[in-house]
Amino acid sequence: MRSLLLRLYGVLTTLAQPLVRRKLRRRAAAEPGYAHAVAERFGHYEAGATGTGWCWIHAVSLGEARAAGILIAELRRQYPGIPILLTHGTATGREEGAKLLEQGDLQVWQPWDAPDAVARFLDRFRPRIGVLMETEVWPEMTAACTERKIPLVLANARLNEKSLASAEKLAWLARPAYSALAAVWAQTEADSHRLVSLGAKVEGVFGNLKFDATPDMRQLGAATRLRQQLPRPVVVFASSRDGEEKQLLEVLKRFGALAPPPAAQDAVQSIAKRVQDVQWMIVPRHPQRFDEVAALVESQGFAVARRSAAGAPSEAEIWLGDSLGEMALYYGLADAALLGGSFEPLGGQNLIEAAACGCPVIMGPSTFNFAEAAELSLAAGASLRVPDMERAVTEALKLVEKPERRAAMSEAAMAFANANRGAAERTARALLAIAETASPRTEERAEPSLE
Repeated sequence: MRSLLLRLYGVLTTLAQPLVRRKLRRRAAAEPGYAHAVAERFGHYEAGATGTGWCWIHAVSLGEARAAGILIAELRRQYPGIPILLTHGTATGREEGAKLLEQGDLQVWQPWDAPDAVARFLDRFRPRIGVLMETEVWPEMTAACTERKIPLVLANARLNEKSLASAEKLAWLARPAYSALAAVWAQTEADSHRLVSLGAKVEGVFGNLKFDATPDMRQLGAATRLRQQLPRPVVVFASSRDGEEKQLLEVLKRFGALAPPPAAQDAVQSIAKRVQDVQWMIVPRHPQRFDEVAALVESQGFAVARRSAAGAPSEAEIWLGDSLGEMALYYGLADAALLGGSFEPLGGQNLIEAAACGCPVIMGPSTFNFAEAAELSLAAGASLRVPDMERAVTEALKLVEKPERRAAMSEAAMAFANANRGAAERTARALLAIAETASPRTEERAEPSLE
């Protein structure tokens, strides 16, 4: 029987639905994808969107969708024809997830965590198993899956100290939700300990699925060819977040990036020439900020060339990587990468893809979202940590000027990435084992089941 507190939560999420719709309308003004199929978010679906026996995978946003893609590929290798139902919470997640679909698969929005919406979702699709990627645990969904005897698992699970503290403040919701999960497979031992403290049944520490990603070889090949034509080495600010681009631009201006080196000051002349001898590139983390960042670059006095408009002409002082799905190209072009999200207190972004492409990483002080990967990378000699943006630019300049050191870090980066592979195989095997013991499907679905 549901607790009084969970029923109260259900009342609140039901009453909040008009606010959710209003928020979606505001988001859609900047990202049209949020206006697509809004009814799905409240459990209303088009005719034909149905079935049973699905392997349902929820990947809330872009990073989770990319991790889900790695897991799905391994699931299909181990169990060809497995029917996939994908859900998402963000427009970028849904756009990325659409690339993963094969014939017979289905993609809809994750339902808002209100009792009626969740019930309509589960009654409509009747998944054989549910897989939440990384962090998305919702109280109503976990309770409803438990009532229907649908095993719900958390894969590639991570939980940092900040998120743990937030969950503990709402322990009356968080603990029942985490304890209701059929299994949790953590990325690291530290994640495992934090998850267990919330009542989760951690069945294994499998590592990070993102280590099993294979860089796009066509993009790396294109990057190699383009590098041969470029007059200057490239430093990319990868997955930059709000406030960080301005930090970089201010440091570059302070170092003389916009003016010829002053003749009277040898030290200033030296650093200015070094900065001007590098091609700087910014790749924002969120696509809705592409125009904002382009305007910021111009407002700071820099010429900007956008990837979407004209590729990357060499005369532009700042290149803007305003495209999705081309990070392998950007890392392949770069002699070094500054890690976005680590120069503001945001916990950093994923550095594993850079490592797999052989690109040395320079990270700021904030990497709590990828704490173990960051420390392993540092220990392997694949990355550097600096206290601020000025030191990051300085270290990037040193790195591009020493090709032997850069080559050694590149080799260390690829070795680090390869040494930590295997999470996909372990996760898929454990997931299929649970699915095979779940209740048999009904005969209403013609597509392949897990039986």
